[in-house]
Order: sequence, then C-alpha cells, then structure tokens
Amino acid sequence: MIGFKQKKKLEQEQKTQQATASVTGIVSGGEVRKKGYEIRVQKDLDELEPKWSDNLKTENVDLLNHFTLTLSPDEGIWKNHAHVFDISVPDEYPIKPPKVLCKTKVYHPNIDQEGHICLNILREDWKPVLNLNAIFTGLHFLFLEPNPSDPLDTEAANVYEKDYDKFKRIANNYMRGNYSKY
Repeated sequence: MIGFKQKKKLEQEQKTQQATASVTGIVSGGEVRKKGYEIRVQKDLDELEPKWSDNLKTENVDLLNHFTLTLSPDEGIWKNHAHVFDISVPDEYPIKPPKVLCKTKVYHPNIDQEGHICLNILREDWKPVLNLNAIFTGLHFLFLEPNPSDPLDTEAANVYEKDYDKFKRIANNYMRGNYSKY
C-alpha cells in the first residue's frame, strides 16, 4: 500500500523525468489521455483535507478508481478506533457516486454486518457537485452522530434508541473483536 502523500511525491518525480525526457527527445508520440473520472478523482484528491489524504492508501498509484480510507473518530463511542473503508470509483463518476464498503466489523445503526453503509449522499442525495471530501466527511459524521431513523442494521438502531448503555457496551465489544450482542 502506498499513501497519497507518497503518490504526490512520485508524481512530481515522474513529471520531472517526463520533462527531461521530452527535452532530450526520448519521449515521442502523444501522451496517454486520462478518462473523465480520472481527471475528476485527481482534482478531488488534490483538494482533500490533510486529515483525509493522510489516511488514504492505494495498491497502485496509477489507478484512481480504488483505494482505502482509514477513519478514526476523535470523539464519541468509536473514539480512536480505526475503521477501514474500501472505495471503488465507477467510470461514470461524478455522475454516479463511489461504492463505499466498511471493511471493519462494526456495531452501528447505519452500517450492516456486511459493511454496507447507509449514507444519503451515497444514494438518493448524490449530486455530481459532491466530491470525495464530502463523502469522507459524511462517513466521519456517521460515527459522531449515527442516524437510527434511517438504519441498515435495524436491531442496532433499536438498541441505540431504547438502551443506549447497552448499545455502547456492544459497540465496544465489537471494537475488541467480541461480536456478541449480549
């Protein structure tokens, strides 16, 4: 895995090498054109807040359609616990939103046991003007303010609303790797 800060450094080095190569005549022919979504994703990544870009990783720095985000809320029930999200960007981005899946098992009203996420901006409220920064901020706020009125895990939502102490106990058990709901 390589971080996006490292990716930017590599890109700068590649640009320098390409400029040197074109001056010396080593590069010939046209350049490879990027797809529309790649241009938009690159713009989104360039504009990311450091708290997000510092926690993004990719297997391949040349691919802008798949990466992971590690999110560690700084307050609330899930404070200081790392949650890993798998983000797949479709070719139709920004017309269609990225697919986001939580890879960390979590007890949460808006994240089911398979990692699917109930976040309106990833569904019916998606608009092409939204960007990766908005998605990452939305994910962060799900951990600060869960929305039990629009749950994916209805059992977790019911416990959250009816017995908050029990909900916190189960959520803490999940963070320790104990997936018992008792």
